[in-house]
Amino acid sequence: MANKAVRCSDCGNDATVKKGIYRFAECGLNNVLLKGIELIECPVCGNVDPIIPHMTELFRVIAMAMIAKPQSLTGSEVRYLRKYAGMNGEQFARMLHTDKTTVSKWENDAIKIGSKTDLLIRAVALQIGPGLKDEAERLIRNFEVINEESDEQPNRLEVDSETLEYAYA
Repeated sequence: MANKAVRCSDCGNDATVKKGIYRFAECGLNNVLLKGIELIECPVCGNVDPIIPHMTELFRVIAMAMIAKPQSLTGSEVRYLRKYAGMNGEQFARMLHTDKTTVSKWENDAIKIGSKTDLLIRAVALQIGPGLKDEAERLIRNFEVINEESDEQPNRLEVDSETLEYAYA
């Protein structure tokens, strides 16, 4: 499909399709890069639209990456996992035996998430998030390498658009 003529979704002018890297902010996380993704690029207005195959599987892989990462969860990652599990703030709060104000503060990085709560959030997402149960044992075994003392977060999560393999960089 490379270099095939298409129309820009913003201005309607001719655009082209090229492979590249796309910052996937639409998922609610600002550090997810899709590698090898087809992009519709408009030379007139500069608009770039990704062509994202396997969207459901991509969201599952991002959730798995959040659960498996060896650092504490960030607020936006908690929000992502909550939404992936299909819960609103109040439902999630009840599941974690807290209140929705606390969940909101975690999600907005207003208060730090405790290490035990971090693990509980990951475990709840594994059990409730669609398509994650098959990976539960492997991902839970990874919990022991989580460094709850480190505030250092990876710069980005890179997901290969074809293989859906992921890595933190």
